[in-house]
Amino acid sequence: MAFMSFVGRVLFVSVFILSAWQEFNDFGGDGGPAARALHPKFNVFSKHMVLHAGVKLPPVEMKHLIAASIALKGVGSLLFIVGSSFGAYLLILHQVLATPILYDFYNYDPDHKEFAQLFVKFTQSLSSIGALLLFIGMKNSMPRRQLKKKAPKAKTV
Repeated sequence: MAFMSFVGRVLFVSVFILSAWQEFNDFGGDGGPAARALHPKFNVFSKHMVLHAGVKLPPVEMKHLIAASIALKGVGSLLFIVGSSFGAYLLILHQVLATPILYDFYNYDPDHKEFAQLFVKFTQSLSSIGALLLFIGMKNSMPRRQLKKKAPKAKTV
């Protein structure tokens, strides 16, 4: 059972590891194509945050966001593979921050083709958050192995 759990964790994080690897290889001096694609989506998201939530996001370099994304996905994936809940929390943090920015279906009319594509990816990202929360819940609900303590020997007088 432990081996199957390990294989499941490896298969689950393969998406995160492969995307982090690709972003790392394409990073360059400006953050690479990921930073160029993220910049307009981040600007639209920050305008939505000001308009709907009244929260102004600070100015951020896109290459720093991409570097943080690579770090969260890479470190979180490696820790998750070995069964750490902290790795799952890092992956959840990445998904919670990246999902509304990357999959901005709310900017399109439901009749547009982009709406359906982005909405499907958004819901897939939500399902991965759910799987990570399930892992954390299962990990916390399992009883820990306790070492058997030897009973102290009675002292003779």
